Amino acid sequence: MTISTSQSTPPAVRDGAPRRVAVVGGGVAGLVSADLLRLAGHQVVVFEAEDRPGGHACSVDVAIPEGGTVPADVGFMVFNDRNYPHFEALIDRLGVRGRVSDMSFSVSDGADFEYAGHGLGALFANRRHLVDRQFLKMVGEYVRFSREGKRLLASDDDPTLAAWLEAQRFSRHFIDRLIVPQATAVWSADPAQMWDFPARFLLQFFANHGMLSLVGRPTWHTVAGSSARYVRAITRGLDVRVSSPVARVARLEGGGVEITVAGAARGERFDEAVLACHSDQALSMLAEPTPAEREVLGAIAYLPSEVVLHGDASLLPRRAAARASWNAHLTEPAKPLPTVTYDLKRLQGLPTRREILVTLNRTEDIDAALIDARFSFSHPVFSTAGVAAQRRHAEISGADRIHYAGAYWRWGFHEDGVWSAHRVADAFGAAVPTGGAS
Repeated sequence: MTISTSQSTPPAVRDGAPRRVAVVGGGVAGLVSADLLRLAGHQVVVFEAEDRPGGHACSVDVAIPEGGTVPADVGFMVFNDRNYPHFEALIDRLGVRGRVSDMSFSVSDGADFEYAGHGLGALFANRRHLVDRQFLKMVGEYVRFSREGKRLLASDDDPTLAAWLEAQRFSRHFIDRLIVPQATAVWSADPAQMWDFPARFLLQFFANHGMLSLVGRPTWHTVAGSSARYVRAITRGLDVRVSSPVARVARLEGGGVEITVAGAARGERFDEAVLACHSDQALSMLAEPTPAEREVLGAIAYLPSEVVLHGDASLLPRRAAARASWNAHLTEPAKPLPTVTYDLKRLQGLPTRREILVTLNRTEDIDAALIDARFSFSHPVFSTAGVAAQRRHAEISGADRIHYAGAYWRWGFHEDGVWSAHRVADAFGAAVPTGGAS
């Protein structure tokens, strides 16, 4: 699915006069929006609810037995050389480098069923799968899934994922043990909500990332030295107010926008505002949302996940050959939340013998003595209604002094946060800089 970045922009925004702009949200979309507007000569203030900027770009210094610490990325972890052009241009401009990452995927039920996708030895880590007809059928069905997925993308059809999988008569084993773990791990989504995903939305993402082909897949990278490096670089010239949760955003009758931080006796006036927070957060802080804002922002929900940084290897597949960078868990009974463990030593190349893992939504199964830190991150839930709402961005963004940015306007990833910030910059007539560190 391709979404145009063009939109009609009020002439008042393009008149070239510097403005005082509030950016609500210090994640990637907010920081890039603020940076681009600052470079264009506007006076920008970023309001961030947490005690640090960065949003999902969150790094923790973990003590290692060799002495000292290593930086572990617990939110945003990877980008690739094909589908992250805006993010790659950003870190290049900031003078921050990437490093090649090991991007591999496994599925395990914590007992005998486990496999990974990085080679035949990993796929058949359990040698009994070599003669398991159900497992072999599952592998064969992925070939058919790829072929039929490409066929759907070449058509005008737009069914839900559930309707398409049923029409193609894929087996329950294939769906539950390959497609659902893969999709929920990618989007940190509730498995039950995956069925309302537009099939085209999911398949286009898979195609873009080489997941419908056995060859020609992109090369994945992490930010060298952790994602904190680009956050430090981009915030160096910004006015970022941390621990400043915005409670109310009001359009003023005399012009401008009033931003009120929770607990503040009075609000602060700005000419324009960029709401670069989650869709549900943006809607909740609007003093008088328009009907269109209610419809569009209300159509895209968010799902919170418990995120634990730890060193408990029992959360990895039992067989070493089945272990990967992303390790999806099959739980019984199935959880209403995605369960996956990321191996940061593989992803980031961290130089230590201890395990450094991040697990979503299995806190109760982790040895408490091995927990380093806990977080909560929320991810957008994409439905047919939500994808339709994405196409209505121009109806509400910049229409009356308030602009909207965030990864939820496209696929929900870091690249999409940067992309959405470029739309905001375009609305202000701000040029996007290129080249090396500035």
